[in-house]
Amino acid sequence: MVTTLNVSSPLPTRSFLPYRPPPRRQISFSSVFAVHSTDPKKSPESSSSRPAKWSLDSWKSMKALQLPEYPDQKELDSVLETLSSYPPIVFAGEARKLEEKLGQAAMGQAFMLQGGDCAESFKEFNADNIRDTFRVLLQMGVVLMFGGQMPVIKVGRMAGQFAKPRSDPFEEKNGVKLPSYRGDNINGDAFDEKSRIPDPHRMVRAYTQSVSTLNLLRAFATGGYAAMQRVSQWNLDFSQHSEQGDRYRELANRVDEALGFMGAAGLTNAHPIMTSTDFWTSHECLLLPYEQALTREDSTSGLYYDCSAHMVWVGERTRQLDGAHVEFLRGVSNPLGIKVSDKMVPSELVKLIEILNPQNKPGRITVIVRMGAENMRVKLPHLIRAVRGAGQIVTWVSDPMHGNTIMAPSGLKTRSFDAIRAELRAFFDVHDQEGSFPGGVHLEMTGQNVTECVGGSRTITYNDLSSRYHTHCDPRLNASQSLELAFIIAERLRKRRLGTGSLLSSIGF
Repeated sequence: MVTTLNVSSPLPTRSFLPYRPPPRRQISFSSVFAVHSTDPKKSPESSSSRPAKWSLDSWKSMKALQLPEYPDQKELDSVLETLSSYPPIVFAGEARKLEEKLGQAAMGQAFMLQGGDCAESFKEFNADNIRDTFRVLLQMGVVLMFGGQMPVIKVGRMAGQFAKPRSDPFEEKNGVKLPSYRGDNINGDAFDEKSRIPDPHRMVRAYTQSVSTLNLLRAFATGGYAAMQRVSQWNLDFSQHSEQGDRYRELANRVDEALGFMGAAGLTNAHPIMTSTDFWTSHECLLLPYEQALTREDSTSGLYYDCSAHMVWVGERTRQLDGAHVEFLRGVSNPLGIKVSDKMVPSELVKLIEILNPQNKPGRITVIVRMGAENMRVKLPHLIRAVRGAGQIVTWVSDPMHGNTIMAPSGLKTRSFDAIRAELRAFFDVHDQEGSFPGGVHLEMTGQNVTECVGGSRTITYNDLSSRYHTHCDPRLNASQSLELAFIIAERLRKRRLGTGSLLSSIGF
């Protein structure tokens, strides 16, 4: 990683030489036509209404879904003007490096591990939570790297993953109807009228929390905590005496032995690759005024980068070809993700990739597939063939979480570990069948010892959900479940590497 951001002190001017500040002009939200829709197919497939030339605010001429309606225009404009004057959270060079790594994953030479909270919150913001999630991702990365014998690209759903799309703009309880909770950077989750009013000042708080989070992540990644020599010390206390903890400890001992052999052979452990790790951040590009305010022109290339994160993605509800989100994203040079469900038509995916990556640059587009195991086996082959037929280079990633959300008898949302595993199995099976590359996995998970997803080797049941159900959005895998999933994926990567994919059915995966 590069220079550490520290929000408690001013940053030296030299740190920002790669950036040309955006023109000082009034940022207005008034021209946006915000509507609410949950079906992306309601939008026509034609992009003829798209502006001929992209600009920072050209998205405002397009239909914008899932955006809040702020009550005070002047207050909103003032906040956006303030944000536009703030330093970038990430750097263009980092985003370019991530794009290069994702290009390797597109060719089967690396694997992306993307994980973190469903939605970050102001209330749960503390160093221990950040450290524990980072630590689980480190553990999972070691397991995947050992099994796949390839680089693992670690990307957090962290330092900016606040906003959430909603299926309904309103929520009703006991006859009271209020605007839906849209994430801590927009409004509050308490069910009262005041909390649900969109507050633009929440964007400033989200910015400062994102900077603080990334500052801590950089320190962990480069300050010795992520050193490979510490691999045996990453086990979380509550998972040490579990089956997954035992398996991880066994693997860590093997890594320690390998490091000892390297030292005996005269190979130094002081190399940066042994003492630090690369770690990138990502979130859904949903709140466009915020994303625009943090977009900067890179003076070394003349390209624009959304400096709120290294990677951003467009969601299932906002990926319309003629929509505002696609218009904004086509002009920024970050690596981009596209969330894809079973509703995606192959021809539409090809057109969307063409809009977002007209130069067909490897690593620019990651297709994140979320559709359940059965739909995966039926729909994904057609998507792969269409993209390959168009000659497009993408990184295929599985999101086995969002297509498997169910309602428990208690009324709590949950996900079944077995269903998550089944979707991952289908993802790998299809890529084996099509001769394409499974490039990564995208998970909603946490380092906390929560009980939000049922199943796993420690067998969380429906009755267990209420004991430690802490999410204020969607259910997350806990550390033990995440690590168990990493071992399952690592075994699949190992079998694929050894060319014995046809034998997998005998072991049930």
